[in-house]
Amino acid sequence: MSPLWIVRRIGFYVLITVVLAFFAVPMLWLASAPFDSKPGLGLRWPDWTFSNVSATFAHPYTLSSLVNSLILCAIATVVTTVLAALAAYALSRVRMPGRDLLLYLLLLLSSVVTGTAAMVPIFVMMLQLGLINSQFGTALVIAGGMLPAAIFILKDFMDAVPRSYEESARVFGASPRQVLSHVVLPVARPGVATIFVWAFVNAWGNFLLPFLLLRDVGQQPAAVLLRTLYDEGGSANLTVIPVFSLLYSIPVVVLYLFVSKRYGFRFHGGIKS
Repeated sequence: MSPLWIVRRIGFYVLITVVLAFFAVPMLWLASAPFDSKPGLGLRWPDWTFSNVSATFAHPYTLSSLVNSLILCAIATVVTTVLAALAAYALSRVRMPGRDLLLYLLLLLSSVVTGTAAMVPIFVMMLQLGLINSQFGTALVIAGGMLPAAIFILKDFMDAVPRSYEESARVFGASPRQVLSHVVLPVARPGVATIFVWAFVNAWGNFLLPFLLLRDVGQQPAAVLLRTLYDEGGSANLTVIPVFSLLYSIPVVVLYLFVSKRYGFRFHGGIKS
């Protein structure tokens, strides 16, 4: 073995170690700081206590903000998944002029016209509709922002479903609704699961839209409440923030474990290998 090869191998392992530490250190802090009697921004062995948990649950909006996040995510995720499945199936099966151009325009507009750029017209529209401080209205806005990309992604899964399956179902008298619900969607289930997880994670971490459209603190989700956790001096309240952050991460971790166990994240277009 040449010295150059040895140096490259050492450099490779050092790089991997640095990358792993970059992701592991925040996770270790998140797991230890909530149970440390004197939590700080550094990583150390905790002085175990559960007083931080009690202080976090004593906050008047801790539980309500988490419930609000679940409500917003449930509505936005279901709306995005259902509408994306219907639109993707229609675009996959119906031949019309300019279909591919329409898909790319949807994806382009969803990338260029971001939530920040469209925030003023969205706020004015919601104000005129009387949907400020409406969790349902906010969830629909979040879903609308995710729909173009969801349709674009899910169409590839719909394209991979063999048309012969649908033709066989129609021979036996299945209606279009039955073909979609009993034939196409079960075969494209990995793609639907992909969109479901993607939509939930994006809705769960959305800060800007709920912050602007939900002015009542009692209706704001956890992502918005997290920025208000300061002490009297204006510093970050490290007694409450670590515990709240841990609670905030649990739904996403649970969803990841459930989908990983169910699918193993081995997603393929149409049929699972």
